[in-house]
Amino acid sequence: MAVDELVDHITSEVRAVIGARSDWLEAPHPVEASEVRRFFQALMDPNPRFWDTEHAAGTRYGAVVAPPGFPVHAFRRPADEMADSLAAAGDPDFDGVSRAMRLGLPKLPIPLSGILNGGYEYEFFSYPKVGDRIQCRSAYLDIYQKQGKAGPMVLVVIEDEYRTADGRPLLKSLNTMIMR
Repeated sequence: MAVDELVDHITSEVRAVIGARSDWLEAPHPVEASEVRRFFQALMDPNPRFWDTEHAAGTRYGAVVAPPGFPVHAFRRPADEMADSLAAAGDPDFDGVSRAMRLGLPKLPIPLSGILNGGYEYEFFSYPKVGDRIQCRSAYLDIYQKQGKAGPMVLVVIEDEYRTADGRPLLKSLNTMIMR
């Protein structure tokens, strides 16, 4: 039996962060029509509810809306943040911008540096409208360890909730991260 197989990464410090929840954080700016256009074009879904104000006014939404997955992408680097997101590109362990660390959640005290996306589950409630302010909060729902062929892996289940600033629910996502 390899030494890695005997390591239990779920320490009392790790168990202490299960259930930790961030405060509600607001996206740097409201939903903008140009962002919605780029998003629905990337999805290749030209539904008029995403761009035609006259059409959208006659729908049950009453205004132009963004596709349901849009809130996740509303949390980008603010315009006044000058840090280059590619500055770490020279680091051999850097694999791009990651959603692995959620703002407002404590850093996981786990000495595993590899992170793999284990998948997402989404529950959609309503469409964000142009002009809406989007808020998000995150929570560690569960953290547990399994034994893989290459050694131990820690699975971290994170719930992200998105709503408008006036409290209208937009979507909920569950993300499973695999640390190795």
